[in-house]
Amino acid sequence: MHNTGTREFLLALGMVLVHTVFGLFVIVSSIWLCLALWFQEPLGSFGTRILIGLWIAFALSILGIYLTQFVLNRQTDVLIYVLFFLVGLFWYFSLEARQDREWNPEVAQVLSYRQHGDQVTLNNVRNFNWHADGSYDERWETRQFDLNQITGVNIITSYWMGPRIAHTLVSFDFANSPPLTFSIEIRKQKNEEFSTYGGFFRKYELSLIAADEKDLIYTRSNIRGEQVYFFPINMSKSERRALFEEYLHKANELRQQPRWYNSLTSNCTTLVFDMVQTISKRPFPADYRLLASGYLPNYLYDLNAISHDLSITQWYNIAYINPRVSQFKHLSSSQYSTLIRHGIPQPITDELTEF
Repeated sequence: MHNTGTREFLLALGMVLVHTVFGLFVIVSSIWLCLALWFQEPLGSFGTRILIGLWIAFALSILGIYLTQFVLNRQTDVLIYVLFFLVGLFWYFSLEARQDREWNPEVAQVLSYRQHGDQVTLNNVRNFNWHADGSYDERWETRQFDLNQITGVNIITSYWMGPRIAHTLVSFDFANSPPLTFSIEIRKQKNEEFSTYGGFFRKYELSLIAADEKDLIYTRSNIRGEQVYFFPINMSKSERRALFEEYLHKANELRQQPRWYNSLTSNCTTLVFDMVQTISKRPFPADYRLLASGYLPNYLYDLNAISHDLSITQWYNIAYINPRVSQFKHLSSSQYSTLIRHGIPQPITDELTEF
């Protein structure tokens, strides 16, 4: 008698758990699908709102019928909901990234290159002249680089929403030419605004920008008022070259096959990490600071990629470039690059140093 009661209790408890799991699945999957619909173009249109409203009504009806066992049996309720949700998943994952949208001028051009041995010619290098009101003079250039002349690699982190999240840029120093900065960004359409949440739902394509250092960094430190930090990275000569070539390969990939940006898995920090991991001779540990990108310098410091001649606190104090440049409104590219490096210790360049 006791065993029978225990079995009935466990069976009832199991059914409660099953019902709870299905209820949570309906709620979470419906929220995800509604957000996916909302962030597709045209954003918040009448048709989109109708679709979201219909889905909410459908999901609530299925959930109500399931919980009350009214009209249909529960297995049928589950099957109906899963089938309709699979249709939603099919729609979402069939969305293809494109090259032919009406792009914002900042990301209108696609980086390309030609390489002959050590010599690289980059087409569509951005060199905009930015004004205090955020407007700019548009200018795209062709530049030549000698890969044997790379003398340094720098990580730049730019903070605009607190200490946890930062935009990550990578700048290369050359012995015989001005620095070149790479930035992985969203490719916004004309009059489109950035949304962190939209970045989770295939709203933006990826863009790889190669630009004059003053263009990409000055925009953040002097125009947008972001907090910008400049960290030289310890890398061997061979690794510096390999990383530059990884950027070239990434540019070629995006030119041939556009990709979606994702705020969590495919962004300005995770893609840089993937490239560095590709060229490294040792695996890097997974770390929450790759997602909380504002703490990336701390992660690099722990890996000895940032010199331990200073503490990380001292590094943040020295690497902070805003006080050195914010008072200037008219600077040449060379002046700006000199200022942001002022007082920063030179990185280790010994060939034996492996990042």
